[in-house]
Amino acid sequence: MVGPFQGKPACVRIALGRGVCGTAARTGLTQVVADVHAFPGHIACDADSRSEIVVPLRTGDDLVGVLDLDSPDPARFDETDRRGLEDIARVFLASLSD
Repeated sequence: MVGPFQGKPACVRIALGRGVCGTAARTGLTQVVADVHAFPGHIACDADSRSEIVVPLRTGDDLVGVLDLDSPDPARFDETDRRGLEDIARVFLASLSD
């Protein structure tokens, strides 16, 4: 189940390994995608989305969710965004064990 989110309604269920979110969840690796239309198996939940970054959220071996940001601008996200969002994800995940 997806949530919470801000913006246009998103896809509710995405299979592991499918699309950008499912790939991040399956591999455990942050996905930085400059052009979602060139990503194999991209799921178009929002027709305005052009680029995307997805950070998997794991505690140990358990998948808690993903942090998914989309942009209408191509190549909106870079390595600085990846590092910053991964830092935010670590803080969030640490708060779950408090």
